[in-house]
Amino acid sequence: MPSTDDDKYQHQRVAAIRAAASVFADKGFHGATTKDIATRLGIKQGSLYYYFDSKVEALHEVCMLGIREYAGRMASIVDSSQPFAAKLMASVTSHLSCYRENNEALKVYNDERLYLPEEKRTRLKELGSGYRQSLEEILLDAQKSGDVRHSLNCRMAAQSVIGLCNAWGHLIVRDPDLDLFGVVQHCTDLLLSGLTNNH
Repeated sequence: MPSTDDDKYQHQRVAAIRAAASVFADKGFHGATTKDIATRLGIKQGSLYYYFDSKVEALHEVCMLGIREYAGRMASIVDSSQPFAAKLMASVTSHLSCYRENNEALKVYNDERLYLPEEKRTRLKELGSGYRQSLEEILLDAQKSGDVRHSLNCRMAAQSVIGLCNAWGHLIVRDPDLDLFGVVQHCTDLLLSGLTNNH
């Protein structure tokens, strides 16, 4: 890593990560080469090693890009003072917006992360588990306040919300014209109808 002009380097490294995300999303981890990534970025293959030591490191960085932001957003939602329905909508909005904003990295995270060695999957697992636990905490708080059924299995419900968002996320990636707000509203209404005492 260079000792000067670090901002420029970091900007270029993010561009390299996004180029890798695009290639992995198109070709899969095994089908992609570092030459493909370099070509997508517009540099020589040897120059790519300025940003990544290997294709595996590139995959790890892409996966981290895919999950880091929406895991951080969820932590902020948990800490907010919004009522349950607003927190649920914010959670769905955050999750689905990440597919629209960062869809290639998320696609790679969902489809290719198991090709990483175990030590590189550890941090990804922590972030993924933390995301589910944050959503579960929102549901547990709502259960205590009477906003959701006392009999609700909050762990299963949290995983189900994630599954629903992931399914719609894949549709959002495939159809850039899909109305994101409409999908968010539809999913939130569906979840509230199934979870709350008031519907």
